[in-house]
Amino acid sequence: MPNAPSDHQTMSWLLYAMITVCAWGSYGVLLHTGQGYMGDPVHGRYKAFLFVGVAYFLVAVLAPLSILYFKGASMSFPAKGMMWSIIAGTAGATGAFGILLAFGAKGMPSVVMSIVFAGAPIVNAVVALTVHPPHGGWSSIRWQFFAGIILAAFGATLVTLYKPGGPPPKKAVAAVVQTTQTPAEAIADE
Repeated sequence: MPNAPSDHQTMSWLLYAMITVCAWGSYGVLLHTGQGYMGDPVHGRYKAFLFVGVAYFLVAVLAPLSILYFKGASMSFPAKGMMWSIIAGTAGATGAFGILLAFGAKGMPSVVMSIVFAGAPIVNAVVALTVHPPHGGWSSIRWQFFAGIILAAFGATLVTLYKPGGPPPKKAVAAVVQTTQTPAEAIADE
């Protein structure tokens, strides 16, 4: 067929999905590391989140604006499209902020991100099927789909129950106090 897409074209979605898997799979660890390097145990997570916003601006504002400009796209943005896109961005940013709050409450990246990435597909399935029901209704969904959701929930539960221990505690630095008093003088001062 002259108009049939090539295998390369039909499978490019998988490459893009894997890019996202790698980016989001490393996101929590990178964010936790950034928070630690802020050198501020109280406000470091908020400082890290600020720079997540800077990255969003660079990647999610400047990059698409450049692409739209160089491709000669219309700069017309329908209100409903803008509204839903802002809601989507707010959901994404709220999720990122929730991750930082979890880290601030002593959640480890290996556990927090495992719960997020096991729980998010469950929420996604429910929301997607509610907003975009399948042709034939919910009864047309095969049992394996629901089994996958149950397995994701089971996996998140196992990760939470059997999480690895955190890094070893930092050794306390013993304070050395030097005195110029003799023991007899110290007793006399009491």
